[in-house]
Amino acid sequence: MGYYLRVLGKNKEPISFATLQEVAHPAVLDLQKNDGEEWEQLILRHPSGKEIALIERNLVTEGSLGEEELQEFTSEVLEYKPASAAKWLHQYLPTVRVIYAFQILSGTEVEDGWGAVHSLQNSIWHSADGILQSDGEGFTNEDGYTILWQFSDTVSGPWYVAVLTGDSQWSKFQMSLGNKAHRKAFWQGQVPAGVKVL
Repeated sequence: MGYYLRVLGKNKEPISFATLQEVAHPAVLDLQKNDGEEWEQLILRHPSGKEIALIERNLVTEGSLGEEELQEFTSEVLEYKPASAAKWLHQYLPTVRVIYAFQILSGTEVEDGWGAVHSLQNSIWHSADGILQSDGEGFTNEDGYTILWQFSDTVSGPWYVAVLTGDSQWSKFQMSLGNKAHRKAFWQGQVPAGVKVL
């Protein structure tokens, strides 16, 4: 099925293809599919032709792929930890009006392909006014900090996360994903002892 990064946006107005071409440079964007003036599918590739990512723009409308994907996320999020973030996300998802899905291809691994992906993702994210989701990692809040644990048990390394400390107040910090004490605190919606709050 492939690995996906997503932007889930509240603003459904598309960022222009011309703007995205500028952001992608020196990588190249090719328009694969459009609906009138609005693009629906792009290919990001290196000038050599090697493909980096397939990017799809799916509006959340009745009977659409976007609606189907959003319903799937909504039905699953309450199974994850921390419960406070899962509840926040469950309430947030119905406000999403568009999903941008980045299918990651082999070109990410050469010539700073990942850099081009992240540049486009950030531009779309800020334009769409939303949150991020990555397969095997989880969802972020609107500031881009991971709030829901969907990592594998073997994950390790530093990661920027946030937990809810009030109705809508986020405490942001860097945790060590492989540290069991850090994991336990995060799963409980708490800031682990000894970490620096950002």
